[in-house]
Amino acid sequence: MVISEFNPATGILESSFEGDVSLNEILEYIIATKKNKSFPRNLKIRTDSSKAVFDFSIHDLNAIIIENEKSLKKYDSITDAIIVSDPKTTALAMLFQELEKNPKYKFEIFSTKEAAEDWLSQV
Repeated sequence: MVISEFNPATGILESSFEGDVSLNEILEYIIATKKNKSFPRNLKIRTDSSKAVFDFSIHDLNAIIIENEKSLKKYDSITDAIIVSDPKTTALAMLFQELEKNPKYKFEIFSTKEAAEDWLSQV
């Protein structure tokens, strides 16, 4: 399940991935973000995936990257702090970070919400 809500006080899109998360759910989330015209064009996202089990393979990362590139065309920049808690999610996030090289996209991996929020406040 993917849940997201924009926090106007912080200016951050707070997203949470919980339970089994499919490739389709992630693509739908990216598409919804792309279509949202009310978000700031320099969008900051805190993605908490610490309670998620991703139901896709490393081969599916290309589909995520393609959709992410389409979304970036609608934004000046996207800065994403992702919170991970297990080795598989960390490996997927690190591989994604290596593959996604668009200069409009900043992506860092964290183990705590506090570290993610601290980084977002500084970028």
